[in-house]
Amino acid sequence: MRRFDFPVDVAHANSVNETMGDVRRLRVSAVVTAVVLIAAAAWFFWLAHPWSYILGAVFLITAATSLWVTVWAPRKVGTAQDLYAEGGLVPAVIAETRARGVTLLALIDIAKPDANASHYALVTRSIRSLPGHELVEGELVPSISVLSDRSKNAISDTWQMVAPMPIAWGTTDASVIERATAEISEAEWALLVANIGLSPKVRQSDNQQLLVDPHDLPDELR
Repeated sequence: MRRFDFPVDVAHANSVNETMGDVRRLRVSAVVTAVVLIAAAAWFFWLAHPWSYILGAVFLITAATSLWVTVWAPRKVGTAQDLYAEGGLVPAVIAETRARGVTLLALIDIAKPDANASHYALVTRSIRSLPGHELVEGELVPSISVLSDRSKNAISDTWQMVAPMPIAWGTTDASVIERATAEISEAEWALLVANIGLSPKVRQSDNQQLLVDPHDLPDELR
C-alpha cells in the first residue's frame, strides 16, 4: 500500500469531508429514530395491555440499538486523521459531472492484507463538492482509499466497501495536492482517463466495483 503523509487540516476536513459528514448524518438519523421509538414505547406502556407491554419492550430494545449506532459509527470509521493515515494513496479522476456534484472513478487495490495477490478494481463514488479542483471531466483527483467490510464475519479476500477519499477534503494546501498527484505514476493516471467511459457501468455494479484484468494494468501494478 502506497502511503502519503501530510498535515490534515481538521477544521477543513470536518466542514467538507463527506465521509465524516455521512457519519454525522447517520448519528443524527439514529438519534431521531430512537426518540420516535421511545415515544411509541411510552404510548404502548400507557395502554397497559399485555400485548402493548410486549410491543413497548420491543420498541425500547430497538431504540437502544439505534442509540448504540451513535457510538459505534464514529468508532468504526475513526477520525479524518485516522483515515488519511491508514489508507493508501490512489488515483481518481472526475468521470461524470452533474448539476449537484460529480462522480469519481478510482483505481484501488481491494485485496485484504492477507490475500495472496492484488485485486485492482475500478471504483466509483458520487460526491457533492470538491474544493481545490476544477469540476470538469478528466480532472486528476489524488485520493486515499477507505476500505472496510459490512461485518466482522466477512471471509472474502477483498474488501466489501471501498471508496476514494480526496486529499483535497483534508487540506487547502495546493502544493500537497500537487505532490500527491506527482507520486502516482503517469501509467495509472492514463489507465483511469482511458476508462472514464466505464464509469456508469462501474457505478451500477455490485459495491460500485469492477475488477480490472491484470493484463490491462501498468507493469508496476502486476
